[in-house]
Amino acid sequence: MSTPYIIFIVVSAVAVLLFLVLKLKISAFISLLMVSIYVGLLSGMSPQSVINSIQNGMGGTLGFVATVVGLGAIFGQMLESSGGAVALAHSLIKKFGEKRAPSAMVLTGFIVAIPVFFDVGFIILVPIIYAMARDTKKSLLYYGIPLLAGLAVTHSFIPPTPGPVAVAEIINVQLGWVILFGVILGFPVAVLAGPVWGRYISRKIMVLPPEENIVSAKEKAQEDISQKPPSFRLIALLIGVPLFLILLNTLSEVLVDQGILNKTVLTDTIRFLGHPFSALIIATLLAIYFLCLRRGMSRDKVLELSTKALGPAGIIILITGAGGVFKEVLVDSGIGKILAESMAGSSLPPIFLAWLLAAIVRITQGSATVAMITAAGIMAPLIQEMGLTDPHRALVVLSIASGATLLSHVNDSGFWLVGKYLRMNEKQTLQSWTVMESIIAVGGLATTMLAGLFI
Repeated sequence: MSTPYIIFIVVSAVAVLLFLVLKLKISAFISLLMVSIYVGLLSGMSPQSVINSIQNGMGGTLGFVATVVGLGAIFGQMLESSGGAVALAHSLIKKFGEKRAPSAMVLTGFIVAIPVFFDVGFIILVPIIYAMARDTKKSLLYYGIPLLAGLAVTHSFIPPTPGPVAVAEIINVQLGWVILFGVILGFPVAVLAGPVWGRYISRKIMVLPPEENIVSAKEKAQEDISQKPPSFRLIALLIGVPLFLILLNTLSEVLVDQGILNKTVLTDTIRFLGHPFSALIIATLLAIYFLCLRRGMSRDKVLELSTKALGPAGIIILITGAGGVFKEVLVDSGIGKILAESMAGSSLPPIFLAWLLAAIVRITQGSATVAMITAAGIMAPLIQEMGLTDPHRALVVLSIASGATLLSHVNDSGFWLVGKYLRMNEKQTLQSWTVMESIIAVGGLATTMLAGLFI
């Protein structure tokens, strides 16, 4: 196959995917499978080989992603239902004080989104935004944009949230590196897109809170569990446990590989406990005990919440599996190798190319998840042929995540969710939320490319 023909296959595959999702309204899961078959047959693979690639790609990807995303969803559900997210927000606001409340909100969003899905975290915390805006007579955006920036950056940058977990598995990079760089590079971006942009845009757009707080069903459920919310220290500890174990595992593995530490029973134990499976099982069990059982929740209720958590996670898991299929077909067909060889002389660095691919798909069809999965599927075989190290692969993961946040507009469900809860019309939402998302996208690209110069 010639390089122009390979490029035609990849470009047309993305076009077909967008047509299926946008025009025909076919599920992203089915669309990705159909595009994988299209690419395989067009590249000369036999029908049976395509089927084998589908099976291997789906199985290889979901073996890791399904476990991590499933456990992460249950962990987040326990935190949400116990009132832990709200308690965390109140504690940080109290510590920071009224004048630095935007900083407290960006930090709240940054921490809460690690175990809790973006939309859920926003919905359960938005009453706090209403209350602060009413008390200080400031625009909702003064507090809302910092919260949204913290939630959005963590949701895209830091495992065990589904997006970076899925991309890391498809690209084949340790989660520890993604967590490390996600925190280091993501927080400055969140501050820029949150408190800094929030202060500016809140002076331009005055949005008043509702006269009374909207008490959601989630909050009522929290009241049923206990009148006293969990402590800040407990919530921070529970969220920190899996991150610490995963990072410790990554550090230990690096030190053993470089001969600084000898391989011993201790390093093997650290590797076992720090694997994302073990780390999340430990964190989830601790959350179930300390946030639920110890505070009077019945075992039946815990089971009900665990089952409920797996509903939205299942959709993400299947789409990720289909993305793994797409990657597998690109590898098995030889397209990945040919593209990598042609890119060897290209002036475009992998970090920028990954960002650009994710950004194009994101702007066109709206879903950040689909954008991340599609870009990861195309980039995975290229990265495999280039022989990038784990740290460089982690930067590619973050560049994909950054590109997938660019220009959220009317085809993105998040656009309407934010507009509704912050009581804005479409123009105001574009001026505030869309610009905030674009700051995250461009800021994420800048920080990952800058970090790439030193790694």
